[in-house]
Amino acid sequence: MSVGILSATQGTYEPAQMLLDIGQGARISSSAYGGPVPPLLLGSGGGGAQFPEWGKVLRRARDAPQLLEPGLLAASIPGGAGFVGAGIKGVGGAFAAANRAGRIAGFSLGSADSLLERIAMMSKQRRLVIADLPSGAAGLADLRSLATSLPPGEPLIAVDGQPPGPGRELLWAGVAGLAGGGGHELTSATTNQRGLISAIDLAPTILERLGLRVPDEMRGASVRTDGALDGPGLRSLMARLHVVGGRRLKAFGVLLCAWAALLLGAALLGAPGARAWAMRVGALGVLWAPTAVLVTAALEPGAAAEYAAIALLCLGLGALADALLPWPRAPLAPALVSLLAVTIDALAHTQLLVRSLLGPNPILGARFYGFGNELKSGLAVLVLAVIAAALYPAVRSRRAAIATALIGFVLAAIEGAARIGAGVGGAILVAAGFAVAALLLWPGGFSRGRALLVLGAPVLALVLLALIDLATAHGSGHYTGSILHASSAGELRDVIERRYSAAWRELHNHAMPFATALALACAIAGVRLRERLLAPVSGDPAWLAALGGGLAAGIVGTLVEDSGPVLLVVATFALGCLCSYLWARPPRSAAPPYVATASAITAVEGGNEGIA
Repeated sequence: MSVGILSATQGTYEPAQMLLDIGQGARISSSAYGGPVPPLLLGSGGGGAQFPEWGKVLRRARDAPQLLEPGLLAASIPGGAGFVGAGIKGVGGAFAAANRAGRIAGFSLGSADSLLERIAMMSKQRRLVIADLPSGAAGLADLRSLATSLPPGEPLIAVDGQPPGPGRELLWAGVAGLAGGGGHELTSATTNQRGLISAIDLAPTILERLGLRVPDEMRGASVRTDGALDGPGLRSLMARLHVVGGRRLKAFGVLLCAWAALLLGAALLGAPGARAWAMRVGALGVLWAPTAVLVTAALEPGAAAEYAAIALLCLGLGALADALLPWPRAPLAPALVSLLAVTIDALAHTQLLVRSLLGPNPILGARFYGFGNELKSGLAVLVLAVIAAALYPAVRSRRAAIATALIGFVLAAIEGAARIGAGVGGAILVAAGFAVAALLLWPGGFSRGRALLVLGAPVLALVLLALIDLATAHGSGHYTGSILHASSAGELRDVIERRYSAAWRELHNHAMPFATALALACAIAGVRLRERLLAPVSGDPAWLAALGGGLAAGIVGTLVEDSGPVLLVVATFALGCLCSYLWARPPRSAAPPYVATASAITAVEGGNEGIA
């Protein structure tokens, strides 16, 4: 038998909901439903069983913001499914055996002693048998007996049963009868992670093993093996995924406190330039966070040690970058290293990002690979800072604008490609942000034609992303799977509605209303005071393009991503760090005497363009 971690649910774990998800091969966040799973009583008769209140399950699914078909698995099997349980409490798995009418074709309830015998009898009558095994040692003994008694190649799937409660979103699962034999780790195209599968993958796996068609309404993918089984490694992954979510904001808070302590120490020291140095180091340190979290993901320390390590790494790397690179070029280092690190991790399947505090956080059950939404707009700001730092002191030119646009399409491919970032929204926000930046660098300023080019950039990015996904991932990416392969306009509408419903819920989540309002206020103030904001770089057009493009990326990301305002908050904070770095200009970094001359030449060549 091959083993893996099963993502049991999206949102709060409830066994009944997990079993319904298995039966329909699709799921949404539990908070998106209008209410909990209705309490279902089971009535038996005529060799089968019926859920009398199944209509409530169907209505609940119809009201959800996605196309869901409870009972689709059993309905797709000729003759339906059978269920075998022990005792009145052992009927939980019956949810997954019901068809679309809430009927279980074969039903057997008896003592635990006769369980294996009744499973064998039901297997002769039904092509799919779902059974509730006892807990503890008795259940393990029954599972071993089933595994050894089945004919070679016949599929057997076992899922760890747990009562409802927090921290149980990930369960152990084993599958026998897959190609390659046992003793491997499980994976699927849904998760694209070694050792990790989703509950909605079980239905397609069963139907494919039975030689039956997988309905289009099933969003899961068939389970397969991937590499030799590494028990300690899987346990380590399970433990790590359980702590990632709870440490994110705390680690960020510790980093900000460390920056504040550095500023306080510099103020108390009173040395010339000490406060400016502390400001630059702290700002650069925050930009180093995507790299620092990969280091702690590899080490997997305890909570306190991880917080301290991230803070020390970020500030240490910030100080090093500030010492080695002249102002204002130091952002080159964290931006290039971070982008290179996350890209290599994705291509090499080292699973550092998924274990990191800025990863996709698979315990939530919505995303398992690629760049999390916290990274998408942040990376856009970082790469725009690379362009500004490399061009400084800059002049508006077609060459600079075209180079910015090309770099943007490369980053859009990285963020959107299924094998790397796997973010459709990331590709859109990057294309839009870099198009705005290129427009701000183009001589001659604003025009209607150039505005249309900005609007068309995300469309072009989507076309290129589709070609990349089809060529490299055979259409298994989020974009091609959910958009290009949508079977109807209604399904496409469901995808869009689901994303905006999730974004709206995120807006009301904890402190997000306050953070969003603060980000909007800072963005508006930055636009109005842009000349003063860019005074340290004498209104350099490349830095203006970086700030304008970064803000555009955050705004567009808010409109196209299911995390909504998170993208704007992250982008605005990253831009704030860049501005803090620019305003902490060291005394020795006087502006080159030729900046004013270059600006004058640009004004002559470009007409009436200006910094604004």
